Amino acid sequence: FQSEGKTGGAQSVPVNRTGADDRDAGQIIFIRISGFRIQKMVIQHTVFFEIPFTGSFLLFVFASLIALLSFVGVGLFISSICRNQQQAILGAFAFMMPAILLSGFVSPIEDMPQFLQYLTYANPIRFFIQIGNGLFLKNMNLADVGINLLPLLAIAAATLGFAAMTFKRNLE
Repeated sequence: FQSEGKTGGAQSVPVNRTGADDRDAGQIIFIRISGFRIQKMVIQHTVFFEIPFTGSFLLFVFASLIALLSFVGVGLFISSICRNQQQAILGAFAFMMPAILLSGFVSPIEDMPQFLQYLTYANPIRFFIQIGNGLFLKNMNLADVGINLLPLLAIAAATLGFAAMTFKRNLE
């Protein structure tokens, strides 16, 4: 059963020995550890690299957790439609490479062709980079952060919802 669990997709969950409470605890621990890493990153950038943090730290942590939900949602959606681990890895890679390139991290979104600019609205990384840049360097206010949080919440709700529906359908 162990090899089935490693190579299987959603079918391996009923075989897994952990209960629902253990899986939920593992996900909560992952989110908390990610939150601590975000805090550590902010402290390192402000102290060691002398990059000024001009915005609200609590707002940044809150936005990071919302962004993390949307990233996890995309990952869960990809893994829920895949039949095995290899497909999930390739699916994640096929999503992540264009997502990073179209996020505004490599080149400004305004310099991209118009059809690619429209495509970036489905990219959660785009909105998190705008929030990060705005809070770190521009002292972005709550209204501007909220404009970027709404798409992140929509992406999180859509991807987590579709992943749950697909996962439930696969179990039946």
